[in-house]
Amino acid sequence: VPAARPGRLYTAADPLELLGPGAEGRLLGSSSAWAVEFFASWCGHCVHFAPTWRALAHDIREWRPAVILGAIDCADEDNQQVCSDFGITGFPTLKFFRAFSKKPEDGIRITNPSATVEELRHAIITNLEQSQDAWPPACPPLEPASAEEVRTFFQRNKDQYLALIFEKSHSFVGREVALDMLQYENIAVRRVLSSEEELVEKFGVTSFPSGYLLFRNGSFSRLPVHIEARSFYTYSLRTLAGITRGSYKLNFTDSASNETDRDRVSHPLRADRSKLYMADLESALHYSLRVEAARPSSLSGAQLAAFKCYVATLVKYFPGRPSVQTYLQTLDAWLKNWTEPELPRAVLKEAMKNNRDASHPSVLPTNVTWVGCQGSERHFRGYPCGLWTIFHLLTVQAAQNGPDKELPLEVLNTMRCYVRHFFGCQECAEHFEAMAAKSMDRVASREEAVLWLWSHHNEVNARLAGSDTEDPKFPKLQWPPPDLCPQCHKEERGVHAWEEPAVVTFLKAHFSPANIYMDYAEPDPIPAAREGPGARLGTEGPREERGRGEEEEKETEGEARVPVRPGSPEPRRPSIVRLNPKFRDGGEDIVDLDSFSEQHFKSQALRAAVGRRRRISKRDTMALARDAAVGREHRRGPGVLLREEDVGESLRRSPWLRVLGLGFSRLDISLCVALYFLSSMCLLGMYTFFRLRTRARKGRPGFPMA
Repeated sequence: VPAARPGRLYTAADPLELLGPGAEGRLLGSSSAWAVEFFASWCGHCVHFAPTWRALAHDIREWRPAVILGAIDCADEDNQQVCSDFGITGFPTLKFFRAFSKKPEDGIRITNPSATVEELRHAIITNLEQSQDAWPPACPPLEPASAEEVRTFFQRNKDQYLALIFEKSHSFVGREVALDMLQYENIAVRRVLSSEEELVEKFGVTSFPSGYLLFRNGSFSRLPVHIEARSFYTYSLRTLAGITRGSYKLNFTDSASNETDRDRVSHPLRADRSKLYMADLESALHYSLRVEAARPSSLSGAQLAAFKCYVATLVKYFPGRPSVQTYLQTLDAWLKNWTEPELPRAVLKEAMKNNRDASHPSVLPTNVTWVGCQGSERHFRGYPCGLWTIFHLLTVQAAQNGPDKELPLEVLNTMRCYVRHFFGCQECAEHFEAMAAKSMDRVASREEAVLWLWSHHNEVNARLAGSDTEDPKFPKLQWPPPDLCPQCHKEERGVHAWEEPAVVTFLKAHFSPANIYMDYAEPDPIPAAREGPGARLGTEGPREERGRGEEEEKETEGEARVPVRPGSPEPRRPSIVRLNPKFRDGGEDIVDLDSFSEQHFKSQALRAAVGRRRRISKRDTMALARDAAVGREHRRGPGVLLREEDVGESLRRSPWLRVLGLGFSRLDISLCVALYFLSSMCLLGMYTFFRLRTRARKGRPGFPMA
């Protein structure tokens, strides 16, 4: 373990508490927790084992406060007395201290410090269960549950759920899941052995291990997991409704709860985790350009170069709406024309204003609306989530739209420069810079850039899990979770691992323009390009609408060829607006969804009018010809002409007939009339039958009295 300041606490990614002088007070006398301590020296041999120890600390970080891991650097002169008191003579040495330990000699040596993470985890659990003293209150029960305990559990506890892990006697999965869920409230986890026949028969368990969820009303269901393994059980339980992380924090900081009604989100927006939302992207874009980048009084040198690079990368790869793309292109052109060494903030802010009155509106919405990045309170998630999403999107778009080996670091370097010069959280910027300096230069392709950003985002999530910045309603989990991408996960020797080819496939699909939804986004300033709820970026519209439109077009062409004005182009059906101009055909008409629906009903009226025209007499045809000579024509739809008689006849129909006949054929209406007539006759017959029967009973003579 590298030397560091005594007492420094490594949380999440490195949840090892580095102890120094006074460690006896931390290790001995605790009545609520066990402690596992690594005594090591800063030498090549110890460094060889350090990755395993750090992986173990990360793996069981959620077991606090029942189990606390710490490390002591015995190479530090300040720690010499501590190491001597605990009898440390060689490195590395692992010792386990039970709760209520009083003396340094009470530590139990773990004889195989070079064991795997899984073996070390099992050794810790074995030592936990061998405790002879009172069971610490911070630790959950680890012994197997009996049928009587399960039957009366909800009578003795206030938890909302009881998770039962059925397993063999030698399995550790149930105990590991119970410790993994230690910091979460409203749920309890118990292991049930396969020898408990009553419970096995009651729940219908046929394979081990198996997870079941028992509710307070007595019902139960099987846990929906892709693999019957510890990490899948833990994730499934943490995402249940009503399950929240408790007040315990990994860094031992006691933060008073200062929640107010103003901090809470009053009207949370409905979001789907499998989708991206343009509202999130545009909100993050607005904040990064107009708030963070404009915070300095002026931009110059490396800051100005970083800002220009950021805008140029957005122009190249950000799949925005036409008005946003025009905004970015205009800003990029303005920045390229700026030749002064310093850019004042007032000038930059003026250049970043919207221009709605231009022939091609240049607009980046100024309102901030978080949908997929919305937190349970105003200070959670939001902009950091949106900025991560933007850069994930940019790396994927760069991988999809260019040679894989050409400029692999283009987007990552842009992100690195932006975070270094503009990101408001200095500690976060320092962490990201450290990650980038360590491994980013080894990225050799654009696809590797996608994976690099994904893996280091997960590293950040691991580091921040359980900290004060974590939203209790949205815990920082490793992403993508099993319910979004089950094929991305696997287990190797009892430890969770990633299936990277499946991860790449998932990322390319998730961060694609087709997965960007317009829900809650500010309306487009271009009048013809209106988006409704559920509209997606880069698509023509709902597939069923397109199919129905093509079918209607074929029917119209098959029934009648209505003449068009000489010299006009062949009429064609306009498509739903495409939001990305890269995908738009040059001469395509643009209409909104309302216009498309209106055209659908107009085509039905047109076919009805054409059908009536086929049945008119020769005299009516002559009258139509005379009217055509006069030139009384009415336009009905784009490039389609109808005679006034056709329109007039349809308008002279009764309004009630128009309403009742909307969308129905003549056969449909005839069947309705026939069924109505038959039902009326049936009711009339039943009435006549019962009326005659009643009269017959009244006329029957009675029996004489005795």
